[in-house]
Amino acid sequence: MLQLRLEQRQTQKIVITPQLRQAIKLLQFSAIELQSYIENEIRDNPLLEAEERADGDAPSPEIIRADGASAGVDADVPAFDARDASPAVETVTDWEPATPGDRAYEGAPTAASPEAEWLSTSGKAGSPSDDYDPFATLSMAESLTDHLNEQAQLAFPDAQDRFIARYLIDLVDADGYIRSPLEDAAALLSSPLEDIERVLGVMQTFDPVGVCARDLAECLAIQLREKDRCDPYMERLLANLDLIAACDMQKLRRVCGVDAEDLREMMQELRALNPKPGAAFEHGEVETLVPDVIVRRGPDGEWRAELNPSAAPSLAVDRAYYASLKNRCRSDSERTYLADRLASANWLVKSLEQRLSTILKVATAMVEEQSAFFDHGVRHLKPLNLRQIAAKIGMHESTVSRVTSNKAIQTPRGIFEMKYFFTSSIPSASASSEAHSSEAVRDRIKEFILNESPEEVLSDDRIVTMLKADGIDIARRTVAKYRDALRIPSSAARRRLKRANAA
Repeated sequence: MLQLRLEQRQTQKIVITPQLRQAIKLLQFSAIELQSYIENEIRDNPLLEAEERADGDAPSPEIIRADGASAGVDADVPAFDARDASPAVETVTDWEPATPGDRAYEGAPTAASPEAEWLSTSGKAGSPSDDYDPFATLSMAESLTDHLNEQAQLAFPDAQDRFIARYLIDLVDADGYIRSPLEDAAALLSSPLEDIERVLGVMQTFDPVGVCARDLAECLAIQLREKDRCDPYMERLLANLDLIAACDMQKLRRVCGVDAEDLREMMQELRALNPKPGAAFEHGEVETLVPDVIVRRGPDGEWRAELNPSAAPSLAVDRAYYASLKNRCRSDSERTYLADRLASANWLVKSLEQRLSTILKVATAMVEEQSAFFDHGVRHLKPLNLRQIAAKIGMHESTVSRVTSNKAIQTPRGIFEMKYFFTSSIPSASASSEAHSSEAVRDRIKEFILNESPEEVLSDDRIVTMLKADGIDIARRTVAKYRDALRIPSSAARRRLKRANAA
């Protein structure tokens, strides 16, 4: 029977506020991503400004501290309290300062400056004339497609051939190859296959030499023909590239019909060729790795972690500008908007300080655990996981994971990702000995293989025996996995390669 009754229940649940979500997002940002995020926030919030200070300088009194206090500020400006952070309100678009010149941007041209004179003669102030192109003087790297199109424009006077050439150029990949079947191009363009092949033959004479080839053998053959070295012996060698990859030199000599000395010279010619002719036109942007933490040896001889000043942005709240705007607010909507911008600015500054504090805590604990690595190198890297650091600093494991993601640390031994210092454990062959780091074991395997002699190539089983003699209990499949991760071929492939080099 349905009936109504009044009940009271007590439950617990976690509510992720927008401010907490922002703090979590800031924590997992890299230094470059954080800089871009802060620039966007400064552009959206008029009360935020980036503070430039020399390395090692203390923050100015205008910086909001974690507790919201600020020294040397007008008492009329309220302190920040997370409980007062109101949700975002509708942006007021019809409100402007009383005087347009109250907050002119820094570097704006004055009436008597040469910049202002140029603006007055070239058009309206703030908008150059249509004849002026600000990007006209910028240099742009030429792409492979543009380079080939310029040559096709001169090589094909016939419009139909140029049309086919443009389509084939669009099929050229970053390495300079056309890997799509020509039959598909002929069907799509409704052109005879002979015309497609004829146009392709002309395109294969374009610069760079070897471009528009359909496979590696054709690419190398084009370059050899350019050097007038594509004789029948070379053609047989190019037809058996799989034997080169397998380092089967005896079978290559029989197939090509040459002796060992001639085969060695032919192999040297192949090594001088470019297997990726289009790679010279790759102009990818180089991203700079900015370390968030710097490890130095302190006066007491111990290793210490310090925040990198260039990766720790200094953000300030322009409280003088806030006070000026507050006195000119004429409606409740304007005051609400201004209060919301102030709360958002205060919370962002507090989140940034909390981010830096958390990164420093994690880095300090990590440096203490891996101090032997900084003294002696990778061989002394200890097994370490996120749970150990989390327990040491009293934080959750997920927080440590966010801190170590996309972060780099600068050490006297180079710049490493923070994740590099968290490695799995390999048990010791002796119960009384400590476990070994997987990264240290990988380094041992690499050293064993680099120091092996041509007469004795180490198999995976032999490496297992050598590691167990050093007190490392490891399986053969684990050695094979680490060897593959180091891009080291198997013992059989290394043996064939050493014999080929010695021949």
